[in-house]
Amino acid sequence: MRRKKMASNGLITDLYQLTMANALFKKGMHERKVVFDRFFRKNPFEGGYTVVAGLSHLVDFIRDFTYSEEDISYLESLHIFYPEFLDYLRNFHFTGSIYAMPEGSVAFPGEILLRFEGRTIEAMLLETGLSMIMNHESLIATKCRRVREVAPDDALMEFGLRRAQGHSAGLWGARAAMIGGFNGTSNVEAGKKFHIPVMGTMAHSWVMSFDSEKEAFEEYVRQYHDNLILLADTYNVLEMGVPHAIEVFTELRAKGLLPKKYGIRIDSGDLVYLSKEASRMFAEAGFPDAIISGSNDLDEYLIASLKIQGCTVTSWGVGTKTITADGTSALGGVFKMSAKEENGDFQPVMKISNDISKMTNPGIKTVRRFYKKSTGKLITDLVCLADEPMPDGGNFTLVTESAKWRKKELKAGTYPCVDMLQPVFVDGKAQELPSLPEVIRYADQQMQTLWPEYKRLLKPNVMEINLSDKLQVLKSEIIRKELQEIE
Repeated sequence: MRRKKMASNGLITDLYQLTMANALFKKGMHERKVVFDRFFRKNPFEGGYTVVAGLSHLVDFIRDFTYSEEDISYLESLHIFYPEFLDYLRNFHFTGSIYAMPEGSVAFPGEILLRFEGRTIEAMLLETGLSMIMNHESLIATKCRRVREVAPDDALMEFGLRRAQGHSAGLWGARAAMIGGFNGTSNVEAGKKFHIPVMGTMAHSWVMSFDSEKEAFEEYVRQYHDNLILLADTYNVLEMGVPHAIEVFTELRAKGLLPKKYGIRIDSGDLVYLSKEASRMFAEAGFPDAIISGSNDLDEYLIASLKIQGCTVTSWGVGTKTITADGTSALGGVFKMSAKEENGDFQPVMKISNDISKMTNPGIKTVRRFYKKSTGKLITDLVCLADEPMPDGGNFTLVTESAKWRKKELKAGTYPCVDMLQPVFVDGKAQELPSLPEVIRYADQQMQTLWPEYKRLLKPNVMEINLSDKLQVLKSEIIRKELQEIE
């Protein structure tokens, strides 16, 4: 019997991560404890928020981040690594801790999505894969949430597998779509792996396999009895597709076999005109409940426009432009060191750049979120040092770093506050994460906390996060010392 090969993700990294680790190992600095922050600088799609996704995948990735003998042999063949370093990799596994915003959280530029605490070598080797996973899935979840926001009451089906950028993107993108508010996917593997609804009807090839469109419809309803959505645009939607569908549904109704969900899908042409006419024809024929489903290169902008013009589609098959995150090719998430161990204690560090936007915030930090008690709406987020006490519900003042004159005074008893960074790994042990249905419910709740001005498709308001006074002072002190050294 052939043994199943164990997963090993150790080579899913950039070469420079390995060469840096190799050199630090030689120097005896690889075990030094460090803290890294993961954040992004700009919302995708010129939007007002980002949806966090990818933690479940991240846990699987880290658990399997090991080096097989085959991996070691390949690295050895490159002739750039010390033999003792390769021996070290044979027994490599993650021993650190990770704290992150729960999947489904809304997040904003500049704040910490994930805090990484571990050995220097762990941070280096895991950075690339960690960033890849969260960048991709957060991007897809955000794109799909934008679609959900313009079609709050409609059915949304993820149809993007054939246009996805590879197998993993299609698989995990389908899961991210569910976090973004979709109802199901055409991706059968995703349905099995993540226990999410799989959806689909027929292709034009089914209709074209028969001598007539009506025969194709009749055979389909003969073999399938529930959720009968017939593809109506193979030849002519209004002259053939809809009339043939009406004939078939009439026959089913006469036999008492008409299901609760029935209708047509339109995959070409003007969806506004065709859907309105189709709905009229179904209503006149005694089928006012017929579903009109639409597809064909849809995105949030097109769906919003179609609905404004009176489109009667209530079920959308959205694929290419969500699974490929059309409009933003990548989420610009970064992974930056914020503290390092010196003489048994952590010392804050920061990147000081000629580009102000690329300067980082020092120290071991967390994110605290304030909600308005009377409405449940999000007030703002505060990035602060992790050892700062939680607000006790009394009067609290927030000061914007970029405009210190702009203060936000929170009155006692008017706000709850929560710590957004929750444990994902503790000392190398994965913590139990919420199930996907729980994540989906939480994501929906998070969107309810956003004011409408942050959800606009065009020119939305962008949340400016706040830094605590203590963090601002620390940051200023480090900059002052660095400038003194330059002088």
